[in-house]
Amino acid sequence: MNERATLHIRSAVPDDAALVLTFIRELAEYERAPNDVVATETDIRTTLIAEPKRAEVLLAFEGERPVGFALFFHNYSTWLGRTGLYLEDLFVRPEWRGRGYGRQLLARLAAIARDRGCGRMEWSVLDWNEPAIGFYRSIGAVAMTEWTVQRLTGDALDRLAAEGSVRHERTP
Repeated sequence: MNERATLHIRSAVPDDAALVLTFIRELAEYERAPNDVVATETDIRTTLIAEPKRAEVLLAFEGERPVGFALFFHNYSTWLGRTGLYLEDLFVRPEWRGRGYGRQLLARLAAIARDRGCGRMEWSVLDWNEPAIGFYRSIGAVAMTEWTVQRLTGDALDRLAAEGSVRHERTP
């Protein structure tokens, strides 16, 4: 009888920065954007030691083998008047998929959200990623079809920031 090792999930520590970056690069490859990753190991390490926390990472291991990760942070819902948990990245290496590891990572995140009093848990998924979309539906996730993601980066971000840098007044 061939027994599988038990999945172990733990929080990443600064010494895990290289592994986290490896997972980020593998995810970018899967998402057809391998050249878009500009983060460095130093960036990840800095994020993991920042206080207050900017982002947190869960690492999943089967035995000693790293099989996946989830990177998340807190946002805030004005309508709920509570924080939420935003899942930025969830990735299980292809050879380890189909074993329930993604579900276990999401279950751990849901427990964190509940334990921290979050009003919701959210994430985005690429519209072509049918396996992920199907999986998310199977756990009860609902697509927010009325909403679209907006993003400001690079030169556009710099131009708008320059307008905000001209004068900043504090309100009493």
